[in-house]
Order: sequence, then structure tokens, then C-alpha cells
Amino acid sequence: MSPQTRDIVQIDYWPIDIPLTDPFVVATGSRHIAENVCVRMTLSNGTQGYGEAAPFPEVSGESRASCLAAIGLVGRTMLGHRTDQFNNIATRLHEEAPAQPAARCALETAMIDAHCRALGLPLWALWGGADLRERETDITIPIGTLHQTLRLAQAWYAKGFRLFKMKVGADVETDIRRLEAVHRALPEVAFIGDGNQGFSQRECLAFAKGVKRFGGKLVLLEQPVLREDLEALAAIRRETGIPVAADESVRSLVDAKQVVERQAADYINIKTMKTGVIEAHEIALFALASGLKLMIGGMVETRIAMGCSFSLVLGVKGFEVLDLDTPLLLDNDPVIGGYQYRGPCLVPWHRPGLDLRVHSPDAIATLTS
Repeated sequence: MSPQTRDIVQIDYWPIDIPLTDPFVVATGSRHIAENVCVRMTLSNGTQGYGEAAPFPEVSGESRASCLAAIGLVGRTMLGHRTDQFNNIATRLHEEAPAQPAARCALETAMIDAHCRALGLPLWALWGGADLRERETDITIPIGTLHQTLRLAQAWYAKGFRLFKMKVGADVETDIRRLEAVHRALPEVAFIGDGNQGFSQRECLAFAKGVKRFGGKLVLLEQPVLREDLEALAAIRRETGIPVAADESVRSLVDAKQVVERQAADYINIKTMKTGVIEAHEIALFALASGLKLMIGGMVETRIAMGCSFSLVLGVKGFEVLDLDTPLLLDNDPVIGGYQYRGPCLVPWHRPGLDLRVHSPDAIATLTS
């Protein structure tokens, strides 16, 4: 196939609203509806690829309105370019919209999805296809009342989930009581404590001590303190003996290098929505080469963006903790095809690209060359 037949000739994008089954409450904010953006990119040979922006204003500072504006602005600069130049295009997108990683993620995902479909390759093959197993994800339990926490935990346990990512960081004693209640009811489960920057160092140490006191299995502390406080992250590692994952602290390859230099984390949580897709891949390779472990997660995403993240898991050997559960938290699934869930397991796909599609509404925004 001639490279010229893989020119980007059209980009369509539109907002999509998907209610959550339960409010997604974290230490820094909450979501009741996933207010995302879908992107469909068409190449000169008719091949199409899909992408998604899932902004979470309280975490990333992006909104859907800012994503729509950024896609319209920087998407136009992609028209007429070949998809085999995806690395160079991603670099230019970053230069033009450095503060809009979710928008860039949507465009990059659609571009590499279309590129792989044109070549007849599953998207995970772009990263090497090193680990094509079914993989198990955790499940997220948002901040809520004791009753809400137990109800959700027991429902997910009945579906086979055994690793619970507990959103914490609002109140130490309440957080400890919530985890203890789940532990008493479901003693087999293990916990990730995800503070979303809500704890101070002292509060996080008290939280870890409290969970240890009742015998809970706390396998990971994810971003307990403010993203800039790498000294506190390093101290929490030393003083608790519990592995620490840097999430909000790593929004770029430069951030990842600082985390390594300061010995501030055991894991880096890779999220395409924080960095764009290509830089996420670069951060993953750097973390592994530096001796760190990999976690992968997302914002409140459908199986479009999460499928791209799963492609990294399948392509790059080394992801140990998967937090790829948010499509399960949505009230409905707008995606046709793609990877599937079997209980807590993500099942790989083997057809080209992401092997999915999404119906578009009648009114959409379109960029054409």
C-alpha cells in the first residue's frame, strides 16, 4: 500500500454523555456523568480510526469544552499528513497544545488506530505484542458512606473481583473504617489505597498504620500526597514498607525522570489521558529501564481510550497492576467491538487497530483537507 493512501483527510468529533452507575467520588472531586469527546479520523483510502478524550477537570484541569476547542484547533494541522509519521505528529501536537493531553490523546489514538487498520495490524502490534494474555483488573470503589462502600464491594466481589482500589484521602479515620468494613465482610480481598493527593504525609502514615492494625492487605499506596511533594512520597515508601505508585506526579517524561532521581515511587501509573499516547509509551519504557514497575489506569473512559491503554499492556511486557475498569462503571457501553470483559479479566482482540466503532450523532463537527 502506497504511503500516500494513508493521508489524513477528515476528522470528525462530537461530545458524548454517559451516566455512571454510581457517583465517582475521589478526594479532589466527583463525576456523575462521563462528559467525553469521541474522534473519528478518516484516511485517503477510506480507513477510519477512533479516539476518545476523557477530561476530569478536578484532576487534570481540562474540561470537555477545552478539549473540543483544542481538537478543532490542532486537529486541523494533522490534515494531509501520513499516519506513518505518528511520532512526529504527536510531538507537534504536544508543542501546540501542551496543556491539553486528553485532547491530544483522542487525536493520537484515532491516528494510530487508523494507521494500524490500514496495515492490517492489531494496535498492540505497534508496541511489539509482547504479552498477549488475558489480564485481570482491579475495581474502583469511590469515596462514599459505609453502606455504599459495602454494597459496591460485595457486588463486585460476587462478579469475581479480588483487588479493590479504594478511593481515600477525604478523612483518615473514615477511610480506615471503610476498608475495615470491607475486610471484615470479604477477608480475601486486597486493597490499593488511592489518595488522589488528598493526604498529608502524616495522614497517609496514620492511614497505613490503621489498615495494618485491623489486618487488611494494603498492596499499594497510589498518589497519597500532592504531586509536587516527591520528598513525602519517598518518605512514605521508607516508613511504611508499602509500595508507592506515582500518578498525578507523572504527567510527562520529565516528571518520570524526577521521580526516579528522587526515588519517590516503586510504580509509575501510566495514563494516556495525562500525557497523550506516544509519550505514555515513552514513559513506560523509561520506567522499566530505570527499574521501576508499571501500573496502568485511566480517567472515566469508555472502551475506546481504555482499549488503547490495554494495547500498551499487550504490547509492552512489564505492566503488573491494571486499573482498567472504568467502562464497567458506566451505565451503558456506546462501543461496538473491541476488547471485552470476562468478569475481572480483559480479553484481547486480534483484528486490526482497536477493532471497534461508535455510532455518531447527526450533528458533528468536521475538519477536512
